[in-house]
Amino acid sequence: MGTINFEVKPTSQNPTIFLTIFILIFLSITTSSSSASEENTTTLTAYDVLKKFNFPIGLLPNGVLSYELEPSTGNFKAYLLDATCTFKIQSYNLKYKSTITGVISKNKIYSLNGIQVKVLFLWLNIVSVTRVDDELQFSVGIASADFAVSNFYECPSCGCGFDCVNLAKVINHGNMSSHDYVMSS
Repeated sequence: MGTINFEVKPTSQNPTIFLTIFILIFLSITTSSSSASEENTTTLTAYDVLKKFNFPIGLLPNGVLSYELEPSTGNFKAYLLDATCTFKIQSYNLKYKSTITGVISKNKIYSLNGIQVKVLFLWLNIVSVTRVDDELQFSVGIASADFAVSNFYECPSCGCGFDCVNLAKVINHGNMSSHDYVMSS
C-alpha cells in the first residue's frame, strides 16, 4: 500500500481552501441554529399542543409526563403519571389510561383511545372530540354530548377532578392533613 501525503498551504496562497473552510463553518453554524429552533418546537408540552390545535388544556388531566406527535399525520401519544386516572366532572365519571392515543388536527381529535366515560353502569370509550365555536362535542360513537369550552380552561386532577380545593377542606377537617396528598388549586 502506498502512503498519501497531504500538504497544507497557507490560506493566502490558496484562496479555494479559505473559501471552503468559510463555507463549512457557515454551514455548521446554520445547521446548529436550525437544530436549536427544532428543539424549541419539541419543548412544547402536551398542553401547548392542545392550544396549538385550538383546544383547551383541560382535556388532559394534570400529570402528563410526556407526549409524542407526528406533525405530518397528527398521530399522538400522551403519557400520564398515573397508571389509571379517574375523577368526576359534574355527573360524569371519567377514566384516563396511562397512555392516550389519537389523531389531532385543528378543532378535531379522532381515533381517540384511552379515555372512558361512565354512562349508567357502562364504561364507554370517548372516540372523538370536536370543537365548534365555543362548544366541545364528545362522542362515544353512538351518542355525543356538548360542553362549553370554558369548562376546560383548567386541568382536572386525578382523584378529585376540578374539585380538589373542596377535597383539601375535607381532608383538613378529618384525620389526615393536606400535605398527605398532592393537590393543585
